[in-house]
Amino acid sequence: MTNYALIGAAGYIAPRHMKAIRDTGGDLVLAMDVNDSVGVIDSYFPKAAFHTEFERFDAAMADMQQTDRKVSYVGICSPNYLHHAHMAFALRSGADAICEKPLVLDTKDLDRLAALEGQTGQRINSILQLRLHPAILALRDKVANGPADKIYDVDLGYFTSRGSWYHASWKGAVAKSGGIATNIGVHFYDMLGFIFGPLKENIVHHRGHDAAAGYLEFAKARVRWVLSINRDHLPSHTPEGQTTHRSITVEGEEIEFSGGFTDLHTASYQNVLDGKGYGLDAVRPSIELVTEILNAPLQPTRGEQHPDITKVLR
Repeated sequence: MTNYALIGAAGYIAPRHMKAIRDTGGDLVLAMDVNDSVGVIDSYFPKAAFHTEFERFDAAMADMQQTDRKVSYVGICSPNYLHHAHMAFALRSGADAICEKPLVLDTKDLDRLAALEGQTGQRINSILQLRLHPAILALRDKVANGPADKIYDVDLGYFTSRGSWYHASWKGAVAKSGGIATNIGVHFYDMLGFIFGPLKENIVHHRGHDAAAGYLEFAKARVRWVLSINRDHLPSHTPEGQTTHRSITVEGEEIEFSGGFTDLHTASYQNVLDGKGYGLDAVRPSIELVTEILNAPLQPTRGEQHPDITKVLR
């Protein structure tokens, strides 16, 4: 049986990692979070050791690595700005890392982690679950099998309601989260590159505390995008009671993929176990893209290719 440790056990996404570990036949033997509201562990791994201080977790990990319960993988669900340190900890402890996105907030950290992989012989894997979503895979196949010279017109919208707690938490601090585009958008940018090829142009039209919008041009697509955590920005056709809307429209045809996420973390973990995980090279383009979005000067909308998509931010 494969043994796991988990950093960030009290967060929103942690239960998906616990389920993935269980459903792929693994055992969570050690977990850590500065918050102690982690009763959900009992539903998956009631015997897992748990610590709220990293120092105690570190010591327990070191001891465990000398036993037959050695940890092979460390799942990382901690705040974005801690990912680099926690991945480095995993590798130095003799385990591979399975880390949530964004993998890092600075592309220089990718180079540092690559060097550490070489030194330790361990590997970093990123959760890029949209690459495994059936609707996204179908679209990628459609584009790959379409006319070689076709450039697709795409509109991407992701609206996910967040309350005032968001701005009071680390997620509302740009230095810790990377801002809206990084915190909630990085996997969508990865998805676009996955489907439409390398990035050619990146223009930012709007960048605020609760929303961002812009224009991207990939090898095979012109993309107008908008992200928002403001409930008032939800499209008017969003079903009553639904607080999240994910949509990608390609050549006027909408592909709604708000559903279908239940088992994608499990599929991601299985890919890692099968040696098919997504490593540092896979995430570099999206990390470079969000870094540009965070720092780029705002440009006005212009012409048909750059319509005023910010009008949805009513």
